[in-house]
Amino acid sequence: MKKNLVMAFAAALLMGGLNAQAQAPTTTPTTTSAAGPLKLGYTNIDYVLSQTPEAKDIQNQLTIQRTQTENELKRMQKELEDKYSAYEKGAAQMSDVIRKDRETELQSLQARIQEFGQTSQQSLQSKYQQLVNPVVQKIQKAIDAVAKESGFQYVFNLDAGANTIPILLVAPEENNITELVLKKLGIDPAKAAAAAKPAATGGSTAPAPKPATPAAGTAPKKN
Repeated sequence: MKKNLVMAFAAALLMGGLNAQAQAPTTTPTTTSAAGPLKLGYTNIDYVLSQTPEAKDIQNQLTIQRTQTENELKRMQKELEDKYSAYEKGAAQMSDVIRKDRETELQSLQARIQEFGQTSQQSLQSKYQQLVNPVVQKIQKAIDAVAKESGFQYVFNLDAGANTIPILLVAPEENNITELVLKKLGIDPAKAAAAAKPAATGGSTAPAPKPATPAAGTAPKKN
């Protein structure tokens, strides 16, 4: 998606350059293009998403699943620690066969904990996409409608995502269609800004709900 945005932006710049060349003074009179000047807009989808009524429900559902996962990981980790402690205390009195059996059991439980941590992370990400995709599609429809009504040929997403450089580093505020998109979704921009301001850091936008990654506990290792 980011590649498509960059390509679209490059195409927009190219078209703008061609328009400028076409309008440069020449010895031959020129006519004004009926299409008019290129109009570029931008918004912040993460911020718009965070202001939708669905955002709180998405966060709640993710929190419930994450909490359940963390509790199960703690239970499995406690089981491993208890069994490892019992193994250490009785290892000296165990026969080779029993000792090998206990070690295999500990290794199997540790592997299950690691596998559960990985699958639960994937499940949380899948749940997030399942919940967010319908809302993002609704936002896209609102953006399409605003672009059509206001004559924007291109609309860019200001935020490229966490730990990335934004697509647009400098842009005129009058080309920011975020308030228009919020209104199209039935959201009051002023109330949204007021609600987001206390949580915002380094800007006026609030992050969209993101699933936290559950961390599997580190199993004790036998010396």
